[in-house]
Amino acid sequence: MPWRNATLLAGPTASGKSSLALDIAQKKNGVIINTDSMQVYALLRVLTARPAVEDEKIVPHYLYGHIHPSEPYSTGNWLRDVEALLAALTSDRHVIFVGGTGLYFRALLGGLSPMPEVSDDVRQYWRERLNNEGAVSLHQVLTEKDAAVAKTLNPSDGQRIARALEVIDATGKSIGWWQNQKGFPLVDPGQAERLVIAPGRNILKQRIATRFDQMIDEGALAEVEALNSLGLSDSMPAMKAIGVQQLSDYIKGEKTLDEAIELSKIATRQYAKRQMTWFRNQLDDTWQRLE
Repeated sequence: MPWRNATLLAGPTASGKSSLALDIAQKKNGVIINTDSMQVYALLRVLTARPAVEDEKIVPHYLYGHIHPSEPYSTGNWLRDVEALLAALTSDRHVIFVGGTGLYFRALLGGLSPMPEVSDDVRQYWRERLNNEGAVSLHQVLTEKDAAVAKTLNPSDGQRIARALEVIDATGKSIGWWQNQKGFPLVDPGQAERLVIAPGRNILKQRIATRFDQMIDEGALAEVEALNSLGLSDSMPAMKAIGVQQLSDYIKGEKTLDEAIELSKIATRQYAKRQMTWFRNQLDDTWQRLE
């Protein structure tokens, strides 16, 4: 049965979602579940703006920093983790889902197509080919195997291309076929409180700038150094966290720190703009807009 006692809190990066979620959780004796695809990764507490340790002590926070950066993690993985978590909670507990990943919210309310299990051998085979041959080469392979899906994917999106190839390899069916199967919502769409923060552009710009300066003060550079020491492929999702590439360029001596910081702020603003566009176009009038 879908969870009835829930608040969904969406919004762009740096909009103050985590603070508002903490307030709601304290008032409603609730728990907070991360609904952001980058905050799932270990090593990147500061750079992904995860809640402070002190805040996590006030109310329970779940699905933050629980995935090693070397592991791929999909919307389906997250939804399965949420399902297991909800099964362990009592039904009267208020649950606050907070984050900026629109697909996670869509999956909560509409369900996700049941995707097949893929063996480690098949997954490893396509990940190695991705690392060795590159995304564009694998996109050509996918075009030959599944042209319809290949047309929907950016040739540089290595993770989704590899995923499509491993599914068709493991099952003989297109990932598009699997995606068209019916899923089940984990949260009752008719009962959940839905909130989306939509701050003014100038306010958000200032918050992004101030927050990134704080990230530098709080150890973002050390996090990037630790991440780089793992020797991961640039195609891994954790390597695409905003600030990783920019600060890596500074660490390698290719940019000054001021340049890396400014480029990170620009990238964050661009990301926030894409998030706000998605929320504006994809979230209907059942979502309450908060300034």
